[in-house]
Amino acid sequence: MSRWVRGPLPRLGLRARLLALGVVGLVVGFAFGGALLLGALGWTLQRSVDEEALRTADAVALLTAEDALPDPLPVAGGQLRVQVVDAQGRIRAASIDADRLVPMLGPDELRPGQRQRLVVDGRRVGMPGPVRVVTVPAGTAQEPRTVLVAKSLTDVRHSLQVVRNLLLVGFPLLVAGLGVVAWRVVGATLRPVEQLRSGAAEITGRAGAERLPVPAGQDEIHRLAVTLNDMLDRLAASRDRQRAFVADAAHELRSPLTNMRTELEVARRLGDDTDWPAVADDLLADTERLSRLVDDLLLLARLDEQDARPSPVGPVELGELLRGVAARYPSPPVRLTPPDAPRWVEGDAGELRRVLVNLVDNALRHAYTGVDLAVSGPDGAYHLITVTDDGPGIPAADRERVFARFTRLDDARARDAGGAGLGLAIVRELVRRAGGTVELADATPGAAAPGLRATVRLPALADPDAD
Repeated sequence: MSRWVRGPLPRLGLRARLLALGVVGLVVGFAFGGALLLGALGWTLQRSVDEEALRTADAVALLTAEDALPDPLPVAGGQLRVQVVDAQGRIRAASIDADRLVPMLGPDELRPGQRQRLVVDGRRVGMPGPVRVVTVPAGTAQEPRTVLVAKSLTDVRHSLQVVRNLLLVGFPLLVAGLGVVAWRVVGATLRPVEQLRSGAAEITGRAGAERLPVPAGQDEIHRLAVTLNDMLDRLAASRDRQRAFVADAAHELRSPLTNMRTELEVARRLGDDTDWPAVADDLLADTERLSRLVDDLLLLARLDEQDARPSPVGPVELGELLRGVAARYPSPPVRLTPPDAPRWVEGDAGELRRVLVNLVDNALRHAYTGVDLAVSGPDGAYHLITVTDDGPGIPAADRERVFARFTRLDDARARDAGGAGLGLAIVRELVRRAGGTVELADATPGAAAPGLRATVRLPALADPDAD
């Protein structure tokens, strides 16, 4: 057996499959429609034959009732035969071509006094093919008669045969023509899809704008191309953010590692003259900075993976939360204004504590004398947490930019004063997960050192202990 027979049949392309489905649908539809057409035509022709025969029978029955029945009956010959029989089945009158000795229907078929419609063999009446025979009661009660009219069905069969032959010849030609048209139409329709596929195959994922060709027609494929290009733009933006994130993270990680390596190399060269306690303090500071940076990077990575906020952990009382955060710092640098009543929100206590710690750390880094920590509300449906310092503040043009990752306003990127530029980015992500917002504004507008006020708005929650 040939290997072409043993191997699997090649899978048809989309164009061929669509054409095959269309042709099969056309064949089934045309076959069903042709059958309905032949059935309707046959029923219509049969009904016309019955109506003609019944009209003739009713006319003859009227003559019989008036006792004015001529013999032979005045009925045109050809494909029509008429007989009038009595109750005993004897022929009393007939048309010119009708048999005057043998009735069209036998005694077992004829039912006097009833209208009948039967199909019998045409040889009974001397006509080819099947014959339609109708019976109509006539005469009087004393002398009942039955009118029998036979009408040939040859014309009906011939008409149906002609239509059937036309359908058998015309339908295949019509299907073939429609198949050719469909092949070209489907090919033209799928051509933009092939262009999209070719464009997608050429995309390498390298830097730069890479887009798919957009068809000119305003159809579904056009909208698909636009949607895919939008997706590519989002992927490119995400890729750029990831590359920037990796580059910034590498820079921030390299700085403490470089410092540690430099200090160790200097200490090794100095030998016995090395001040090892000072070296240990410097290495410990760099290690702590490195640890904080790694923790921040891991937290941001975890937040990026969680698109939707998880189910709330539980109610959190903001007064207790603020007291816990303020206890981490010496007083008076951090001054707490306790709330006059419990302020409840729903969220993760650990995440909200991280928000406040980051804001206080950022405020202490720039404050001249101290930081004020307070909670108020409810302001509508929200509680407000404010962290205020008396430092130089942040220009209005930079207040949104500082929430971006690795953004620091100090150009020197000072290791101790500037931080890694992740604190406020983490604050915004955690506040967003809690269903709130965070804003920056001047603490004392118009002053030489306006300071900075960070306002966190969190959805208020009713007191869970209230009745």
